[in-house]
Parts: sequence; structure tokens; C-alpha cells
Amino acid sequence: MMEIKSHTIEQIEDPFGILSGNRYELFLHIEVPEDDELFSDKGLKIKALLIEDDKGYHLSHYHIIENSTERILDFELEEDEEKLIESYCIEQAKAYQTEEE
Repeated sequence: MMEIKSHTIEQIEDPFGILSGNRYELFLHIEVPEDDELFSDKGLKIKALLIEDDKGYHLSHYHIIENSTERILDFELEEDEEKLIESYCIEQAKAYQTEEE
């Protein structure tokens, strides 16, 4: 089971004013068990893009990245892991908004 250990979050500004809603870039530092196919002894993080618009919050996309090499891994998360990531990102975006007010 994947565990989120820490994160960073940043609201992405649209310099051209083309996109509606808010966008957040999150880096989630994760740990996975050694027997998981995703495991890397170099450490892992997930770069996620969360969008908040008139439909609510939704995860736009994510990349799994090896920490020490910054190499993007060609893996997809399982459905329950994606839901975990999306829920976590939404929670952090809401907290971020509260801090910014």
C-alpha cells in the first residue's frame, strides 16, 4: 500500500488568462513496499496537476518520478491509488486556499 509522506503545493498562475478555474501543482513524496512493482530504492514522488473549476476538483494528470534521477517512470497507479492521490490533493488544495485568504 502506497503511503504519502509529505508534499509541496503551488498554485499555477495563467499568465494569459485563457484557462478557467484554479490549477495546483503538487509533489507528493511517497513510500511503497519493497514487493510493490513501483518500488525504487532511489525514492519516489508523484507530480500531480489538480484543477478546480465549475465542475469541482479533479485530478488532471500525474507522473511518477524517481527522486534521485528525476526520471519519469512509465507506470500507472491502480484505481484505488488514483483515488487516494486525488482525495489527498483536494484536501491540500482546500487547506492551501484557506492559508492564502
